Amino acid sequence: MQSFLKNIPKVIKFIPDHRPKSVETIIANKSRVLYFPVNFPQLFPVEKSIYLLHIVWPHRWEFDKGPDDFFDVIFRLKEEKLPFRLSILGETYEDIPDVFQKAKNELTDEIIHFGFVEDKEKYFKILSSSHIAVSTAKHEFFGVSMLEAAYCGCFPLVPNGLVYPEIFPKICLYTDKEHLFKLLKQFCLDPNLLQNCDMKFDDYCDKKLVPEYLKILEI
Repeated sequence: MQSFLKNIPKVIKFIPDHRPKSVETIIANKSRVLYFPVNFPQLFPVEKSIYLLHIVWPHRWEFDKGPDDFFDVIFRLKEEKLPFRLSILGETYEDIPDVFQKAKNELTDEIIHFGFVEDKEKYFKILSSSHIAVSTAKHEFFGVSMLEAAYCGCFPLVPNGLVYPEIFPKICLYTDKEHLFKLLKQFCLDPNLLQNCDMKFDDYCDKKLVPEYLKILEI
């Protein structure tokens, strides 16, 4: 909302005459932000390894999700002979980045799941069995998959940019690939170093948000 309000004066400058005054203030006073309503799953106990780090990447297999950056880091972990397991989830489309085939060929010992999981219950069980969910997105409006992963008990590691700083605590943010590598290396050596990121999910839950949407839209 803030980016929208800040750009109103730029648009008004194009009006040749009779420019309205204080438009951004008027709109701001009438506005509020409602997040995308996420249907969080019912959780069931799933055993996690206390010795072997399980990393999950739950995104569309497209270039804007930054798969090259993600696998650059993962390949470095393997080169340093660090122990970990890997689940690559998310939907695929016609134009799949080449790095996914390279990963499938070179990470056979590490990969547990590779490909889209249509069954939602199985999908959430995989998330619940994972220690860390990673985003390397270049473009992200909200990030439902990362919220779902965090809700299922994954520690979210996300870029310090896009929408992420608004949603995730500072402890979950990384600055660049090198920072991401160092964090994952540390957790590969000892998964028990992972902390609870202490997120509050009520603001994103459909049970809370849908009634608010219906009220605003007068449906």
